[in-house]
Amino acid sequence: MADPLYRVELTASFLERLESIEAFWVEADAGLAFDDLLAELRATVIPNLRRFPRMGRRYLANPPQSTEALALLAAMPAGAPDALREYLHGDYLVLYAAMEAQETVVLLTIRHHRQLSFDFARLWPSTPSTYD
Repeated sequence: MADPLYRVELTASFLERLESIEAFWVEADAGLAFDDLLAELRATVIPNLRRFPRMGRRYLANPPQSTEALALLAAMPAGAPDALREYLHGDYLVLYAAMEAQETVVLLTIRHHRQLSFDFARLWPSTPSTYD
């Protein structure tokens, strides 16, 4: 008898990240890459997670070191951090939660490896300041 298929849910933050990836590709004049991503999510990523919800690497296998991240993990409901997993698909990293009791996979966020994590233009203004 086959294991039951998990339901896959997309969070608002996952959808927002998809929008930023689309903007990234459109700005790079490579909008078809976003279409490819959507096709891969539908044809590969979501079906894989439905069948094998624990296929991704445990997020806490390499726990975060920052105070902020540790505080966020501590604020999560009991057992929730253990449900966090990372799925690397091509150039994308998907963070998701495998909720076994509900037989649900919740897609939390996605990031392309070429997207910057920091807004360097804002961090380093074009006109340098002097420090006396």
